[in-house]
Amino acid sequence: MSPRMSAADRRELTIRAAIAEFARGGYEGTSTSAIAERVGVSQPYLFRLFPSKRALFLAAAERCFDDIEGEMRDAAGGLYGGEAMTAMGARYRKLLHGDTTLLQFQLQIYAAALSDGDVRRVGHDRWARLLRTVGELSGEGRQEVMRFASVGMLLNVLTAFDVPHAWGDDLPESLGRWAEGAGTAEGDGGEGLEGSTG
Repeated sequence: MSPRMSAADRRELTIRAAIAEFARGGYEGTSTSAIAERVGVSQPYLFRLFPSKRALFLAAAERCFDDIEGEMRDAAGGLYGGEAMTAMGARYRKLLHGDTTLLQFQLQIYAAALSDGDVRRVGHDRWARLLRTVGELSGEGRQEVMRFASVGMLLNVLTAFDVPHAWGDDLPESLGRWAEGAGTAEGDGGEGLEGSTG
């Protein structure tokens, strides 16, 4: 690591490393030494940046939500209404398919929240903010925002389980066909997400 790097840059590198490590090992299964090694700093230096492993996990969780929110803002751009929703949905699908780290870490946040009140508070606050952001960017009402969020969570499941699916109006039909006839390892044809239009 360059000695000229600012403290803010070092914090950023550490948060990014933490996201990658926590995504793979979860909170309990990730050591601060692994994060420090990935960053290229000593453990004592890591603890000068973040006072505890929990503080680092919470910072990483905040950054994960920052990233998602930033991507939604960028995707919506100058669009409005259904066009903004479509653009944000397409961006989220691209994020999930581009790098599994985002989804893995989201799932680790949800798992940690079940037993950790601090993580639960971060998720509580940031999910509310994300829903408000989607509504503000699109101008859509609560029902459409909830539908958007629900489909996003469904996408998490489809991606995690590598379920082949079409997109848009064809999604219910494609999932129905999969569940009825191809919902087994033998019956999915090995198609996976690569064979889908999602």
